Amino acid sequence: MSSGIHVAEEVKDIFNKMKVVKSETADKDRIRLVTFTIAGDIVVEKCYLQSDLEDNCDVFKFLQANLLTKTECRYILYDCHFETKESSKKEELVYMMWAPDTAQIKLRMSYAASNRAMERVVDGVKHKLQINDLTYIERLDFTKRLGDVLKLEGHDV
Repeated sequence: MSSGIHVAEEVKDIFNKMKVVKSETADKDRIRLVTFTIAGDIVVEKCYLQSDLEDNCDVFKFLQANLLTKTECRYILYDCHFETKESSKKEELVYMMWAPDTAQIKLRMSYAASNRAMERVVDGVKHKLQINDLTYIERLDFTKRLGDVLKLEGHDV
C-alpha cells in the first residue's frame, strides 16, 4: 500500500551520516536519535546528537520518556549501543515506526501506509520494529528483539 508521501532528501542524508560513522567524528557530534514526521513529505522532526544527551546517562530511557507520546505517530532511527552474551559491544541502527493505539486512526493509517517508503530509505538496517504500545518498548522486550543482550546503553537488562 502506498500513500503517495515522499521521503525528503534530508532524511536520506541523516541516515547516511548515521550508518557511516567516521572515526574522525567526535563522539559528542555523533547522531544518536532522530525522529521523523509526516509534514507533507516525511521530514526530520528532531535530531539528537550525543552531546544533546550527555545529561541523560541512559539514551534508551530518554527515548522512552521523551519521544514516545500517546497521541502522536512518528518514525525513529536509533543508534543503539549494547553488549551481547558473547561480551561483544555492538552499535547498530534500529528503525522504529511508533503508531500508538491511542493516536487518531487517520494518523495511524497514514504512517502505516508511508512506512514502506521509509523502510526503503533505511535499507540495510538490521532491526526494524513496529511499536503500537508502550509495553512493547520496555527494556527487556526491546532487548529480546535485538538478540542475546546483557546490557543496553551500559545498563543491565
